[in-house]
Amino acid sequence: MNFPLRPNVRRMTPYSPGKPIAELQRERDVHPIVKLASNENPLGPSPRALEAIAAAAQHLHLYPDASGYALRQALSAKYGLPPEQLVLGNGSDEIIHLLGQVLLGAETDEVIVGEPSFVRYDAAAHLANCRLVEVPLDADLRHDLPAMAQAVTEHTRLVFIANPNNPTGTIVDRVELDRFLDDLPPHVLVVLDEAYYEFASADPAYPDSIALVRAGRPVFGLRTFSKAYGLAGIRVGWGFGPAEVTDAIERAREPFNVNSLAQAAAIAALEDDAHLARTLDVNRRGMERLTAAFRASGVKWTESHANFVCVDLGRPARPIFEALLAHGVIVRPGDVLGLPNHLRISIGADHEVDQFIGAWETVVPGGVPA
Repeated sequence: MNFPLRPNVRRMTPYSPGKPIAELQRERDVHPIVKLASNENPLGPSPRALEAIAAAAQHLHLYPDASGYALRQALSAKYGLPPEQLVLGNGSDEIIHLLGQVLLGAETDEVIVGEPSFVRYDAAAHLANCRLVEVPLDADLRHDLPAMAQAVTEHTRLVFIANPNNPTGTIVDRVELDRFLDDLPPHVLVVLDEAYYEFASADPAYPDSIALVRAGRPVFGLRTFSKAYGLAGIRVGWGFGPAEVTDAIERAREPFNVNSLAQAAAIAALEDDAHLARTLDVNRRGMERLTAAFRASGVKWTESHANFVCVDLGRPARPIFEALLAHGVIVRPGDVLGLPNHLRISIGADHEVDQFIGAWETVVPGGVPA
C-alpha cells in the first residue's frame, strides 16, 4: 500500500517517554524498582482530588462539561483572569498543538525554540510544515534570549520558552524577559510554558506571566496539573493569553477534550494548599540530598527550579543510565533530550531517593569511571 501521507509527518520523531516500571520488570529480574524519569509527583494526587474522582465516576455515562465551566471559574477566581482568557486542554501538550493549529499556516512561518527544550514545540512546527528555528542554550543551559531575539524575522509567529526549562531546570528572569518582550515585533506570540511553575514561583526573580497577560503583553502562558498536583494520569492542562488567541483555540479544539474526572480532580486539587506545600517540601529535601551526592562524586549539575535535576557526567551518560537500571533505578538518559553527557533525575519520595543514592554511590563511587 502507498497511502499519500504528508512528507512532513513522516519526518517527525515520535515522542520518547521515560522507561515504564513494567518494561524494566519484564527485561530484568530487579526489585524494587523506582522510576525517577518522568518528573511525576511522588506523593500522588491530593486526597481531595481522589475523592472528587470517585464522586465524578458515578456519572461516566454523561459527557463532560464541554466548556469546562466550573474549572475555568475556579482558575479565574484563583488567578484573577477572566474565564474568556483561559483555555483547558488534555494536558498542556494539547494546547501546544492547538497553538500551532491556529497560528501556523504557511511554509514560510517560523517557530523559535531553545535547544534543547521540550520536544513538543518542535512537533507543532513540523506538523504545520513550517520552519523550526533552534537557538542553542547558553553556557549555563539557560534560554539565550538575546540570541532568540536576533533570530526573529517578519515570518516568526511563535517563540516557545519553557520556564523552567525541561530538561535543564533553568529559568529566565523577569528583567531579561521584559527586555526580550520589548524588542519583539507585534506579530510574534511568546509562549511561556510553565509546567513547573509551582516549584519555581517562590523565586523573586521568576516572571509573573499572569501579570504580563493582564498588561496586554504578547504572552500566552501554559500550566499543568500533571506535575505539582500529581494528576499526570488523567491529563489536564490550562493556558491563558490574549482573548483573540483563546477564542481561536476554543474554535479549533475538539469537543469534550478534558474528561469529567480530570475536571473534578483539578478543581479539588486547586483547593488543597496543604498537599501542594507537602509536595514542595519533599521536592526541596530530595533536591538537597541528590545534589549532595553529586557533590561527593565530583560531578557537575545545573541549579534547578523544577522537580528534577540535570547532572553533567562529562562523558556519554548512557552507560551510567544502564548501570542504574541494573540497580532498579530508572532515570532519563540525556541522549534522547539533546544532552548526551547528562542524566535527568526526577525528585522522588524519601525512600526513592534512598535507593537512587545507594545505586549512584555503587555505580559512581568517586566520580564517573573512565
